[in-house]
Amino acid sequence: MPRRLKWTLIFAPETLDHLEAIEPKYHRLIQRAVAEQLSYTPERPTRNRKLLEQPAPFEATWELRFGPHNRFRVFYEVERSEQTVWILAIGIKEGNQLFIRGEEIGT
Repeated sequence: MPRRLKWTLIFAPETLDHLEAIEPKYHRLIQRAVAEQLSYTPERPTRNRKLLEQPAPFEATWELRFGPHNRFRVFYEVERSEQTVWILAIGIKEGNQLFIRGEEIGT
């Protein structure tokens, strides 16, 4: 079986602000989900990982959904030549509204 290459995950500095608006009890869940879902196959669409239509929030090309009722969203960009995933934004979806840093974002 061929060995999968591990991708480097880089969090944009502003994602720390995004996390501050999310209850600390979810931070470990977010960290684990990002590592598990994006470290090896960030460009493979799944039920909870999709390519976004443009224009998209934060100029991201991908969205990862996870957590209780799929309420958490991670927006990211993939740089294939560098084997890097740039985490651009982390937010919460409540109903039809997306909140990042506690502020509603139009999607």
